[in-house]
Amino acid sequence: MAHQILVNIDVDDLQGATAFYRAAFGLDLGRRMGDDVVELTGGSSPIYLLRRAAGTVATPAGAPASDTRRYTRHWTPVHLDFVVDDLDEALARALRAGATLEQPVSTSGWGRLALLSDPFGHGLCLVQFLGRGYDELAG
Repeated sequence: MAHQILVNIDVDDLQGATAFYRAAFGLDLGRRMGDDVVELTGGSSPIYLLRRAAGTVATPAGAPASDTRRYTRHWTPVHLDFVVDDLDEALARALRAGATLEQPVSTSGWGRLALLSDPFGHGLCLVQFLGRGYDELAG
């Protein structure tokens, strides 16, 4: 059974995050849902920017309060990959919008990869497939 996937990103500056993701990746403003949620469209899945104050509890309700939101660079096991046709152009655009390049661009048999972080500390990547893309790895 196929399911629609929605992407939610916590940010402490909704206006700044909206401007960043629109400028960096050409996303469109979808809906505003009150003062704390913005929907961005134009990708394969909608992205919802959720205003959440730094320092607020980031653990599920009922769980011990062991972690709080922070918007300096942080590691998370989940990140976004934006597939692009021209990595150099997309990288320049993302950097102008406020992204930080964290490692030099790398090239492998399947494609080119740029590791970035957004202004809110979230990791993300730009991916430009070459040849058969990931199928190069499958043989």
